[in-house]
Amino acid sequence: MQKLGLTQSLQQKLSPQQIQFIKLLQIPTAELDTRVEEELEENPALEEGKEEQDDITDEYEDTDTDTSDDNELDVEDYLRDDDFSGYKMHGDGDNEDKEMPIAMHSTLNERLMDQLGFLRLDERQYTIGKQLIGSIESDGYIRRDLEAIINDLAFSQNIDTDIDEVEEILRKIQDFDPAGIAARDLQECLLLQLERRADDQNVDVIVAKQIISSCFDEFTKKHYSKIMKKLDLEDEDYIKDAIELIRKLNPKPGGSSSGLVRTQYLIPDFILTNNNGELELALNSRNAPELRVSRSYSEMLQAYDKSDKSDKKLKETVTFVKQKLDAAKWFIDAIKQRQHTLLNTMRAIVDFQYEYFQEGDESKLKPMILKDIANIINMDISTVSRVANSKSVQTDFGIFPLKYFFSEGIATDSGEDVSSREVKNELKQIIEGEDKKKPLSDDKLEKLLKAKGYNIARRTVAKYREQMNIPVARLRKEL
Repeated sequence: MQKLGLTQSLQQKLSPQQIQFIKLLQIPTAELDTRVEEELEENPALEEGKEEQDDITDEYEDTDTDTSDDNELDVEDYLRDDDFSGYKMHGDGDNEDKEMPIAMHSTLNERLMDQLGFLRLDERQYTIGKQLIGSIESDGYIRRDLEAIINDLAFSQNIDTDIDEVEEILRKIQDFDPAGIAARDLQECLLLQLERRADDQNVDVIVAKQIISSCFDEFTKKHYSKIMKKLDLEDEDYIKDAIELIRKLNPKPGGSSSGLVRTQYLIPDFILTNNNGELELALNSRNAPELRVSRSYSEMLQAYDKSDKSDKKLKETVTFVKQKLDAAKWFIDAIKQRQHTLLNTMRAIVDFQYEYFQEGDESKLKPMILKDIANIINMDISTVSRVANSKSVQTDFGIFPLKYFFSEGIATDSGEDVSSREVKNELKQIIEGEDKKKPLSDDKLEKLLKAKGYNIARRTVAKYREQMNIPVARLRKEL
């Protein structure tokens, strides 16, 4: 049995204009130009140039709409009803990766194929070699199992081969430049590079090969005493020189040879200058494109007032023009709102970290979280987060991402809070000055920091050390 019921619910939804603003706010300056160009292409009612004094809304609000004829089309109905209908939110779909033109030069694969051509191989061997080179990744390794490569040759090239034949051709490819190419793991890569030095027949090369071939696990964990015992070495200098030689080898022989390298430049969103102690903040001019609503489109509505209003076909035209005018005006408003929000957020950060921006001294950084800035500018934390995660500022002492200035607070013996960045800087200096033969453990680092007045836990020391990509004490040990 069907029943009718009445329920009441409260929902919160973002308007298209709010979505437009959020999308524009989170993109950096470098991408804003592309976004504006896309909107100009999609919306003919939007033009480049300074906005004219006459407001577009005033132009079509004066349109004569007093009519009692039901057959006539009322423009005002389409200007006011359903303001959000038909607006196309560009950017909702997948963003295409637009490639920039780059200089043409040979890639790693092309150079290896050139060297393959110098080998005296028959057609069958050449095809196998080509398949192997095609399996080499950008860092120079072949991580695909040889059995899988054999299956590929059988199905795609109709070549029936075995492991022995494939490995024979692989060894020839491993003699190509750069040294260590086509290795299947790091151990093989280092051994291939050491093989190139075998003609020297010096002690360092011999010991280095023994370390990599027989004590690779101990080497990665820096268990030097176990290596000396396993290789029956009494003189520490032998292993010290051999390890120094290994460190000079290239762990990624193909890493610097990729032909598809794109240079990315950091474009600051803000420019902060110190003029005799007075901080002057400016928004990058690329954040303020000059846009206006097309006058020709606004005149279309005025022309309708003088046309034959009984023509029902004009409804589609009026609707289209109205949608484009709304979209253009909304986009311009969103750009202006973006500029206003960016400046307000950055001014709050500058005021909060005023002492730091005067000198650029990390010790002057105050603990600051997103909530602090959100409270100052009376905006949501998510808005501040969108600004801080993708924007940067140019100062007299370098370009910094905004999130650089946000940090947690650490209590000191004096009862004050200092920035975690200051603690990290102090931790880094302690580790740099330690005795590398006896590196400091996290427990000892904790005690040293507490002796300097920083109340910090050992797990926090470990967290900060990992954030700075500093290994544990055992892996920092040197002979």
